[in-house]
Amino acid sequence: MITIKEIAAMLDISTTTVSNVIHGKTKEVSPETIDRVQHVLEEYEYVPNINARNLARNRSKIIGIAIKSRKGHFAEQNLIKDAFTSELLGAIERAVKEAGYFLMIYISDEITETLNYIATWNVDGLIVLGLMNDDCIQVRDKCKKPLVFIDSYFFEEIMNYCNIGLEDEKGAYEMTKYLIDQGHRRIAFVSDSCVAVERERFHGYRKALKEAGITYHDEDFLFLNNLEDENENGLKRILNLTKTYTAFECSADFHAARVINYFHDHGVKVPEDASVTGFDDNIYSKFVRPQITTVHQNPELKGRLAVELLVEQIKNHDTAKKKVILPVELKIRDSVKTIK
Repeated sequence: MITIKEIAAMLDISTTTVSNVIHGKTKEVSPETIDRVQHVLEEYEYVPNINARNLARNRSKIIGIAIKSRKGHFAEQNLIKDAFTSELLGAIERAVKEAGYFLMIYISDEITETLNYIATWNVDGLIVLGLMNDDCIQVRDKCKKPLVFIDSYFFEEIMNYCNIGLEDEKGAYEMTKYLIDQGHRRIAFVSDSCVAVERERFHGYRKALKEAGITYHDEDFLFLNNLEDENENGLKRILNLTKTYTAFECSADFHAARVINYFHDHGVKVPEDASVTGFDDNIYSKFVRPQITTVHQNPELKGRLAVELLVEQIKNHDTAKKKVILPVELKIRDSVKTIK
């Protein structure tokens, strides 16, 4: 690739003049010189060396995003297929681009591996998604860059970082309460795990049952594995329990869609024979029939806030750390039957 120095020598002008034309600082450059420089730039398809410029400014203009996948989670093998994660990443990518940065992503179920790779990127800041206490402490100890966490859970007394979360417990509480208000007393909770956001949603479910005087039993938690053969077994078990439970409250729209489709394939009508609810209000909730009654969250807002808070830290290292909890909203659609 031709360099600024070579262009200057070719045209017998200073490197400063060439640089000014490249960067649009042409107030004191003659139109003839601008045309000559631009002609050479086009002829040699010159591309500015952004890395060299950023290194001179002691910054990379790269924002990293580290995502921890979880064994057994329904999107373990390809996390980007998860509708919530893909929508969140899309929002982050757009906000990063608008802020003048570049995005690099690393996904692993081992946080040590993730941190080792990210250390080679020389990022200006890092967004971390879905970590728990011990992993968060590792990030704190090994990463000295500006940080923003999303949907992460750590000991507040030892972690002072920006964390953007959601009213997960409240959302599940309100959904369970809605089912109870519709006459349901036998409500199962369907999830692929009981950690992080799923744990908070499970707590909200339990809280609403307790307030209504409904006794929870361990068998009311129905585990749905992401592995194809085990998932089939989990769906069969749920199908066999449609005479025991009137409603199946799922921790994600993905699970609710799978349950509804499986019921349909085996002659169980939703909501006539069994009610099903979800959480997230993503594309799954609107594509299945009946459309899913679910808990709405806004991943677009979550992603943009994360980037805004991170860029603020990058530009001003003394920025106060914030904990942001975004609101939820019930979306009542067609998958719940009222029992009189």
